[in-house]
Amino acid sequence: MGALGLAFTTAGCSGSDSDSASSSGKASITFWGWAPGYADAVKAFNKSHPDVKVTYQAVQPGAKGGYQKMLNAVKAGNAPCLAQVGYETLPSFAAQGALEDVAEYASPSKGEFQDAAWKSVTLGDNVYGAPVDTGPMALFYNKKVFASLGLKPPATWAEYKTAARKIHASDPDRYISSPYMDYDYAGLAWQAGADWFGVKGDAWQVSMASAANQKVADYWQGLADEGLISGAPMYDQAWYTGLGNDDIATVVGAVWQAGVIKGGAKKSAGEWAVAPLPQWSKSGTRVGNAGGSATAVLKGCDDPKAAWEFAHWLSTDRDTFGALVGKAALFPAAKGLLNLEQFTAGDPYFGGQKIYEVFAAAAPKVDSAWTWGPLMTKTAADLDDGLGKAWGGKGTIADALRRAQDKTLSEMKTQGLRVAE
Repeated sequence: MGALGLAFTTAGCSGSDSDSASSSGKASITFWGWAPGYADAVKAFNKSHPDVKVTYQAVQPGAKGGYQKMLNAVKAGNAPCLAQVGYETLPSFAAQGALEDVAEYASPSKGEFQDAAWKSVTLGDNVYGAPVDTGPMALFYNKKVFASLGLKPPATWAEYKTAARKIHASDPDRYISSPYMDYDYAGLAWQAGADWFGVKGDAWQVSMASAANQKVADYWQGLADEGLISGAPMYDQAWYTGLGNDDIATVVGAVWQAGVIKGGAKKSAGEWAVAPLPQWSKSGTRVGNAGGSATAVLKGCDDPKAAWEFAHWLSTDRDTFGALVGKAALFPAAKGLLNLEQFTAGDPYFGGQKIYEVFAAAAPKVDSAWTWGPLMTKTAADLDDGLGKAWGGKGTIADALRRAQDKTLSEMKTQGLRVAE
């Protein structure tokens, strides 16, 4: 499959002046990002790599302006060599011709990373950067509530529904879960093999309204229709309150949700635990993913070899990534880092449970077939509009997916992207 056939523009730009060989012969590259700890990581790299100098510049998080700044810089011909780009956004950058193919340097490292993470930085035979972190999903549950009702962590989604009914029956203000939106909801579809996008030849496929997606939508719609889902939006203060006062008994979420729960429901320390994600069948093993980013190489980089050298190092150096775990709560895409000491200790908030063992076991089970679309910012916005209404009883989740698919297809054709019939 030719990745260029998926693009609607081609950025024929030269690299910025800072991303080239210096007068001393040392390679000099610039890196834009926002994750806590990246500045210190760059300092450590420069100390240990005398032939490459990396200059780090902090920018606004992608959705808050960082991505547009990167795209503008590519168009102007003065972009940095490297940029922090979320997996869900990387195909959008590729579609706009904003990424540099570094397969020549990167391909030998493919086996070092989780399959799903590597898939997230590739399009066809092209490799656009190094995977940094991932967001394998699991079930966070209030073990105090579960124990009081004689419940065990559900192994299947059918058991999850049974638990939901018992939990809500115990208290009308108590719910199993909350509304899931955009990329959190995508993780639920991901686990079920309900793909949203694919590639056929050199054209995009959109399948958000597929039978597989209908199955996932109907399941969560059923929970909502029974009144088992809290009305508190995730990350809203009402959500944090519900987590802290036992009114919201579970969070189906990615590894980074551990920090969110700990920070937002501090008084519930010792009450929560983590279990593997419920499966669609008793023999199922699939896991969904929510989150993760890459160190992407932008179009026009004058020294893609040096850019890859740093990007690979950032993702695989044990000491550096260990520090990023503490500063940015990153969970590694590199297979060799799953046994970092930061992941082997018990977490006091979770009653001493070694919660990262659950995520380390889940990471290889993330379905690597998932593909993000080329217009995810718009797709996610359109989906959220429909999901918000559906969770509130106005329409259905299936309707939200269908409308998001229709709007995405329309926009793709408007922008000149090839779409498979």
